[in-house]
Amino acid sequence: MRILILEDEPGIANFIRDGLTEEGFAVDVADNGKSGLETFLANEYDLVLIDWMIPGLSGIEVCRTIRNHNYSTPIIFITAKNTVDDTIFGLEAGANDYIKKPFAFEELLARIRVQLRNNPNELKTLSFQDLLLNLDTHSVFIGNKEIHLTQKEFTLLEYLMRNKGKVCTRTRIIEHVWDIHFKYDTSVIDVYINSLRKKLAGDTGKNYIHTIRGVGYILREE
Repeated sequence: MRILILEDEPGIANFIRDGLTEEGFAVDVADNGKSGLETFLANEYDLVLIDWMIPGLSGIEVCRTIRNHNYSTPIIFITAKNTVDDTIFGLEAGANDYIKKPFAFEELLARIRVQLRNNPNELKTLSFQDLLLNLDTHSVFIGNKEIHLTQKEFTLLEYLMRNKGKVCTRTRIIEHVWDIHFKYDTSVIDVYINSLRKKLAGDTGKNYIHTIRGVGYILREE
């Protein structure tokens, strides 16, 4: 899952980014409304966190522009504004939720999960053949047997399962799973793919993940 944060206070932005990264999200950060909007329009995001008072374009302007482009991506405002009128104004601009500073990370995370659950396009489980991935419990099963994965392996498998039957290029994988947007040694992907294959194969030796040489990987039937 990929989240965009529009926040100009480095301390708050880093606090949210680090917390969400630990929870398995891929996170991008923009420190002004103009670059934040450009980043949103150029990529795919599952949710956006916007500081109301961000410079360049205000959070309200960014929110309205996103909605004017007919994006239904959940938006949560993060702001020091705390009157009822402010809340109503933000929601009427197109936001899905509103959290006031200061806030506990646990509350923000709960609000994010509620919005992702409410997304009609968001599923709680992903499946492929006898492979089942539960997004709520972060568990993976093959039939009745649970497969224990690291956080990064889980996120990698989630991305492949969301794109089953499609070739996932190395560039897309490194952006969505490792949150890296520049030239990077993608050999780290091979290490995690090999580890994931071994864990999924177990005693049966079944291969779910196939290599498309020079391009990337695909989850498909043998």
